[in-house]
Amino acid sequence: MEQILDTGIVIIVFLQGLGLWLVESMRLISYLGVEEFYLFVAPVVFWCVNATVGLRIGLGLMASNSLNTILKLLLHGPRPYWYSPEVKAFSSETSFGSPSAHAQNAVVVWGLLANSIKRSWAWILAIAIMLLTGISRLALGVHFPHDVLLGYLVGILVLWAFIALEKPVYTWLARKPVNTQIALSFAASIVILLAGMLARLSLGDWSVPASWSTLAAQAAPGSDPIAPLALSGLVSNAGVFFGLAWGAIWLKKGGWFDARGPAWQLIVRFLIGIAGVFVLWMGLGAVFPRGETLLPLLLRYTRYTLVGLWVAGIAPLLFIRLGLARKAG
Repeated sequence: MEQILDTGIVIIVFLQGLGLWLVESMRLISYLGVEEFYLFVAPVVFWCVNATVGLRIGLGLMASNSLNTILKLLLHGPRPYWYSPEVKAFSSETSFGSPSAHAQNAVVVWGLLANSIKRSWAWILAIAIMLLTGISRLALGVHFPHDVLLGYLVGILVLWAFIALEKPVYTWLARKPVNTQIALSFAASIVILLAGMLARLSLGDWSVPASWSTLAAQAAPGSDPIAPLALSGLVSNAGVFFGLAWGAIWLKKGGWFDARGPAWQLIVRFLIGIAGVFVLWMGLGAVFPRGETLLPLLLRYTRYTLVGLWVAGIAPLLFIRLGLARKAG
């Protein structure tokens, strides 16, 4: 493993030696994979383009992100700038490195979008974004090449599984009473959390090497200390997953949602909707305590569940009530 890491360092140092022009452009591309970007894009697609496509992207992303966190705990690999002082940290992360969430989620999100559009140009654009996202993570010093390759592989498997299973699962769920559908969605989110806790427990008495923390602090002074054993990210994913599913079930019962409309309606929908996201995400985030103990994690789960519920249920129904949208069909 050490040889793989050392070879990766050589590749990363080479890329970073090409100049800051590459780093700055890679920063922009890497932003396409951060939480804030997806919190902006997925709701816009849901509210203003196509609700079904937006839901696919949201659920696919949460499933992918959850699996990624679990795999990171099982593999517990370092970031390049935690491992070698030769690497410059042009970005910083607190979680383990392998597999790359940016690479994995790029495959899932952009793959689902291309699959929904069903045009060759969409797949060409999606693949280009996937490849550039992986390269950006190398240039920024936050992933080894094998992290990115593994992220691509897992992303392809998640994308394939999602496309293959979504119709059978939907058909099966649709036969159930609404309360049962919601309960099953909640149970799925709990399974995500239990899987993460089991992955964490599987590490036993393993601890983060002191050298990783030291090198990370030296390479990225002023950034948050690394906390790769934290479960808060997984709790967020599970909460949004449940909230999106709950909201979609509720919305479907009310007649679903037609995202089409004149430009002024789309703009007003976006402004109202995104304001709600920020109130729940940032507003409650400023009030609720943070940490890895039970109460902060429960409140975090609640907060992110509310974000998902707002995006897929409350906001669309509010748009219909205000005359800013209509029911599907």
